[in-house]
Amino acid sequence: MGYTVRIESAEVVITSPGRNFVTLRIVTEDGVTGLGDATLNGRELAVASYLRDHVVPLLLDRDASRIEDTWQYLYRGAYWRRGPVTMAAIAAVDTALWDIKAKAAGMPLYQLLGGASRSGALAYGHASGRDVPELLDSIRAHLAQGYRAIRVQTGIPGLASVYGVASSSAGGGERYDYEPARRGSGSRVLPAEESWDTRAYLRHVPTVFEAVRQEFGPELPLLHDGHHRMTPIQAARLGKALEPYDLFWLEDATPGEDQAALRLIRQHTTTPLAIGEVFNHVHDYTTLLSERLIDYVRSAVTHTGGVTAMRKLLDLAAVYGIKSGIHGPTDISPVGMAAALHLDLAIHNFGIQEYMPHTADTLEVFRSSFRFQDGLLHPSDTPGLGVELDTEAAGRFPYQPAYLPVNRLADGTVHDW
Repeated sequence: MGYTVRIESAEVVITSPGRNFVTLRIVTEDGVTGLGDATLNGRELAVASYLRDHVVPLLLDRDASRIEDTWQYLYRGAYWRRGPVTMAAIAAVDTALWDIKAKAAGMPLYQLLGGASRSGALAYGHASGRDVPELLDSIRAHLAQGYRAIRVQTGIPGLASVYGVASSSAGGGERYDYEPARRGSGSRVLPAEESWDTRAYLRHVPTVFEAVRQEFGPELPLLHDGHHRMTPIQAARLGKALEPYDLFWLEDATPGEDQAALRLIRQHTTTPLAIGEVFNHVHDYTTLLSERLIDYVRSAVTHTGGVTAMRKLLDLAAVYGIKSGIHGPTDISPVGMAAALHLDLAIHNFGIQEYMPHTADTLEVFRSSFRFQDGLLHPSDTPGLGVELDTEAAGRFPYQPAYLPVNRLADGTVHDW
């Protein structure tokens, strides 16, 4: 019957080397260890409890080689389906089992997924600045680091801090785009509150891209994230205004829950659209894919059911000529990033990979073998995912409550972040 092996133990590890991560560590009876990322930024303990209290007891003594069956067992057997907490927990189990299977086979995961379709995954970096001169300096720095594609975010005149801008006053000394979840002091931690002005944003952003194109020319792929802050007609207006600057994509222009909103945007602009980092299931995409309302799928392996589910989602996207743009900020642990890179290398319809280097403390906890060189990422040829967890190092960084910011309009109304 081929390779079968019993799951002997499963442990949930919570660690915070600069930011919070949740990792599932599965060990088989023959000593093979698999890791899965279950991090849900700002709601980490909810996933940890789901795993520890409800999932781990179901895993013990199961056959670690039965990945598809285990996925369906956890998804269908719970009755309560979908949702970020459930899908992050299932993703951790699924990714850990793929890690085990690839290690048992003695090959990197991408080989089990069909082998490499490319030599590396094109990655984009995050350049930002409070004003245009600072932004241009940030782009130059990213190009010097080897990036071939750049996400452009900028401060907005009149707003003290803007989510995604590294030097924003909300950053507290560290890069605000790398760790937007703010850590508080004392016994009660509350989300930071920021002001937002959509009309000012819509006026300002086209002038920013005009300056960037004047400085760096037409060839550099440029991306921009709207962080769900626009209505459909506002997003359509921005997409139209940005057409002269040939964006690689406009991301998360509207709140992701309203798939029909993308129809209106698509009617008014040819700027490519990307969405999905807050999605967690293929059914979140069915309208977007079948009607070709987007150009790039932005889900993360960590939040969308793991390698098994993401592969199915991306295969469905390929039917409609839609490419991948897997979510990859630093609230995806190196385990989740490695899983994404193995998929990137194997799938046919790869588009681009988001990449933000993790901190030295994080890489002390997660011993990672993937590499970034000449603008491309490669997951390495180490058997499995190519990431190992140093549990002793993880124990030196205890969990700290941290929450993403809340945005308010001038009248005090809570707005999308």
